[in-house]
Amino acid sequence: MEHWIEILMYALAGTLLGGFLFVVPSIHFLNFSGVIIAIWGHYHGLFPADAPLTLFAFFMGMVVSFGIMNTIPSMFLGAPDESAVFVVLPGSKYMLQGKGYEAAMLTGIGGLLGILFLAIISPFFFFALPKLHVILGPHMHWILGLIIIYMLMSEWPKGTGKGETWWIKLKGAWANLFAGIATFGLSAFMGFLIFNRTMVPAKMGFQGLLPIFVGLFAVSSLISSILSKQKIPHQHITDTIDLDYKTMWKGWMPGCIGGFLAAYLPGVTGGIGGLIAGHACAQRDDRIFVMSQGVSKVVYYTGQFLLFFIPSYFFLNGAGLKRGGMAINLGPFYKPTLLQEYVFIFGVVVIASCISYLLLSFNSKWIIKLIAKVPYQKLSYASLAIVVVMVFFMPAMLEGTINSAVLIAGVQVIGIMCVSTCLGLIPIFYHCRRSNCMAVIIVPICISMAGYGPPLVNLLGLG
Repeated sequence: MEHWIEILMYALAGTLLGGFLFVVPSIHFLNFSGVIIAIWGHYHGLFPADAPLTLFAFFMGMVVSFGIMNTIPSMFLGAPDESAVFVVLPGSKYMLQGKGYEAAMLTGIGGLLGILFLAIISPFFFFALPKLHVILGPHMHWILGLIIIYMLMSEWPKGTGKGETWWIKLKGAWANLFAGIATFGLSAFMGFLIFNRTMVPAKMGFQGLLPIFVGLFAVSSLISSILSKQKIPHQHITDTIDLDYKTMWKGWMPGCIGGFLAAYLPGVTGGIGGLIAGHACAQRDDRIFVMSQGVSKVVYYTGQFLLFFIPSYFFLNGAGLKRGGMAINLGPFYKPTLLQEYVFIFGVVVIASCISYLLLSFNSKWIIKLIAKVPYQKLSYASLAIVVVMVFFMPAMLEGTINSAVLIAGVQVIGIMCVSTCLGLIPIFYHCRRSNCMAVIIVPICISMAGYGPPLVNLLGLG
């Protein structure tokens, strides 16, 4: 393949950039890709016109790096994204035991095992997945409906409550159940509003979910960390990880299943894949759970983008398969047509995953040293300030300038973030599942795919 050295250099650049950039709380590769594409629109020499795969290699390196590296802000700084929300609780447990580094490396090992799964399943992508897609395509709405039912039913059972009277027992048993259902319903309603009546500037349309996800998961977690006033004990950095092949197997399989379902099914995010993986390995060993989450999110992010590189001639409709924001954002610029391109991009995935794992170890060590020197509450305040500033200036970064219209747009997205933050605090304060917040995306997509979107839009007066 021509320009292969150039393509590898861009892949390395994307991996290294992501390796240090995604340590910062709330920076998501989709948001940053929007900024890169906007800059590319002004400076066309950023990526060679005669080697379009350099663009995809750069972003694939970033995607793989994000899948492995976002453990750090989620675990050490308490600012998860939607895919890493389930790592926070067991991660906090490891942190309180002084084993935060071990937990981070467990997710990294899970990520490498996720890449191994993608290598094994690649032949399935070419020969079985297109045929399976023809069968499942018309039934996606009720498949998503089953996942929604599964998410809601996972709140039960929660016991009968404790207290002297039947009313106190009933209230104790149903308080968090009602909070979970309320969180699900309010998140679904917010998502339906955002999908059908955008509240962000037009140029930020494809970044419309940014303030919502940041509020639901990152800001709410940071506020919780600030209010808890929790002191982090000394963290031990070990040379070895307590892990055997049996434990790896128990974490690998559930993570692969959850991650692949999230990668293939529209509207199913990495967080929902993590929920499925967590339930599939509901065992007492926290190592299995933490590693399964690492497998799930890497399979989700990397697998989703990798599906785009399956040549379109494998599909009966000739349109290929687009899953996730990255494939949708980059789809207009290039259409993979050769099997050789998939193989080359997968080589990028392997190289990027190995480099990202090494960077995970390096970054975890200096973050641990930072936590030892700076009080955790101050770090939480600093992380919260970074998140708010980034969300506020996201319209300016996409626009490439600062003016009154951009500043007003920044205030708008901050307002959306504040509303979603209030919603994200409900599961934290009432101890229900934070996965209910995922309804913000899966419910609107399910309704639209079932054909009930337009009637509901008219009923709510959003048309």
